[in-house]
Amino acid sequence: MASSGENLLSQVARLEEENQRLRKAVDELSILNELARVISSTMNLDAVNENIVKRSMRAVHADQGVITLVDQHSSDSMKTLVRAMVDSREQQSFHLNQSLLGWMHLNKKPILINDPKNDERFRGVKWEESINSLLSVPMMTKGALIGLLTVYNKKDGKSFTDDDQRLLAIIAAQSAQVVENARLYEEEKALHQMEEEIRLASRIQTELLPKNPPAIKGYDIAGNSLPAKVVGGDYYDFIPIDDHRWAICLGDVSGKGLPASLLMANLQATLRGQTLLDVAPKECLRRSNTLLFRSTTSDKFATLFYGILDVSLHTLCFSNAGHDNPFLLTPGEKPLRLKTGGTVLSIFESFPYEEEVISLKPNDLLLVYSDGVTEAMNSTLDQFGEARLKELLIENKDASANELVEKIIAAVKEHAGSFPQSDDITLVVLKRTVE
Repeated sequence: MASSGENLLSQVARLEEENQRLRKAVDELSILNELARVISSTMNLDAVNENIVKRSMRAVHADQGVITLVDQHSSDSMKTLVRAMVDSREQQSFHLNQSLLGWMHLNKKPILINDPKNDERFRGVKWEESINSLLSVPMMTKGALIGLLTVYNKKDGKSFTDDDQRLLAIIAAQSAQVVENARLYEEEKALHQMEEEIRLASRIQTELLPKNPPAIKGYDIAGNSLPAKVVGGDYYDFIPIDDHRWAICLGDVSGKGLPASLLMANLQATLRGQTLLDVAPKECLRRSNTLLFRSTTSDKFATLFYGILDVSLHTLCFSNAGHDNPFLLTPGEKPLRLKTGGTVLSIFESFPYEEEVISLKPNDLLLVYSDGVTEAMNSTLDQFGEARLKELLIENKDASANELVEKIIAAVKEHAGSFPQSDDITLVVLKRTVE
């Protein structure tokens, strides 16, 4: 009888143990199903991370939890991209120990630490005083570590268990791809927003350039600019001074893309302000140089050709701030290069620029261009060069200003072929017509 009673008690105990195991499995499945439902209902990365952390803390009865996403594309594999932390009560927020992150990068498996200060795996590592226990599991997608899910301090001073580690690892495995998808979605949104802002910047920049060349009796003028990227750093302008004078300028700021376009807009505003003051070219460059020096960093600079055309006297007074020397072509004479001026803008706070006045005869042709023309390369890295440009200029000296601009651009594109444009291409052509 005693033996029969013991067997019955043993069976009851086993049934109770099995019931507890089943209840625990049901609870875990409920946690996982609820988590899957919640995190799949949004693509907001912050919301996804917060829900994962909250349910992880509840699942293993932790005081604090954190998801740390790492940058897989950075040369620094320890760089943190996103850190989402949740506290169950008012307390100090723990900082992820870099040693733990490094350990996870190397091992890529869960780690349970119930006595951080004496854990042999982290000998010499200084943990925050209030951390009594922690459990950290890797978040993996396609074999790559995208982050860590870490919980701190089991409630009521207890220790984390192997079952806690197993459950947290399942949560991390189930959540990792959802987190990665949300992160990629956020990146895509940010990229689209950036592209829209760049398109807007391109439209604004286009509006800053002349829509049409001025109609000046006795002169034929044309200009064009092709940025290497959506926005560029080249600038040209025709600015009326009075009834018989026009400022004609072409500048090239350092760099390409959005940063260069911002400096270009700065240069344009500076030049237009100086032109309104009706100052001589050398004084305009001197003042513009000082203003740019004071408003830009040391690695930013600009080259600029600035001239004032007097259509009553048929003269061009110019100053060249380190820009490619324009060609002046007079029929029957060798092409002249306009060099007078000084160094590039924004290198020195003050610089004494020089200027020169030249007469423009009937059929004289002036070509001002940026280095994107002569430095355009083909697949063999052969540049278009000044020799080709001069030859093209002489061959087409009788073409209209606009035709010459188009012919030069077409020749540069033909030379480059399929090789990508590496710099902005900008030209201005001024011809004095026969009266």
